[in-house]
Formats: sequence, C-alpha cells, structure tokens
Amino acid sequence: MKEGTDAILLRIYVGEEAEHEGKPLYRHIVELVRKEGIAGATVLRGVSGYGVSSRLRTTSILRLSTDLPLIIEIVDTAEAIGRIRLLLASILTAGLITEEHVQVVACCGKRED
Repeated sequence: MKEGTDAILLRIYVGEEAEHEGKPLYRHIVELVRKEGIAGATVLRGVSGYGVSSRLRTTSILRLSTDLPLIIEIVDTAEAIGRIRLLLASILTAGLITEEHVQVVACCGKRED
C-alpha cells in the first residue's frame, strides 16, 4: 500500500480458545486473509477483557484465564476488505467485527512470501 492511501482497518474481537474446523480461529483468519492477498493482518493478545457474556478473562494470577481476548487487525483498501467481510462474518460464531476508515501514513519494507 502506498502512503496517503485511504484504507479500512477491520478489527475482529474473539477469545483465544475460539476455533474453526479444529484450528485456532485467529490462525485460520490470518492464513485466510493472507491467501486472499490482503495487505496486512496482526493478532494482538489482551491482558484482560470481556464480551457479550460479561465473563471476565484476565492474566491476573488470582483469576487466570486460558481464554484471553484477542484482536485481529486487518488493513487494506475498501475494495479488498469488502471482498472478505462476508467471508469473515460467516466463520465467526462468537465475537465482534468493527471497521473504521484510516489513511496509510507510512508503508515500509518489502513483501516476503
């Protein structure tokens, strides 16, 4: 992506234990969007959080959870995100997807396969 490009930041909020066809959901999503040629994806692991169930998930030693919150961030053009949005929604059985308009400020490095 070029500097100054208008883009979409898609955020997918899931639990660490979420799976798709026996594979961690976050890994499935990252592999899927990479295969679809999306510009970039990153998985962030939260130290604490809760979702629609209001069940607290935390790294606190007193309430250690094995299902920590994860955020998968995906960035690309509106057209590219539009191609994968419904596909992602169809594999998400629990969680949340949000999107916001962003502008690429810098894009450095080269593509590695």
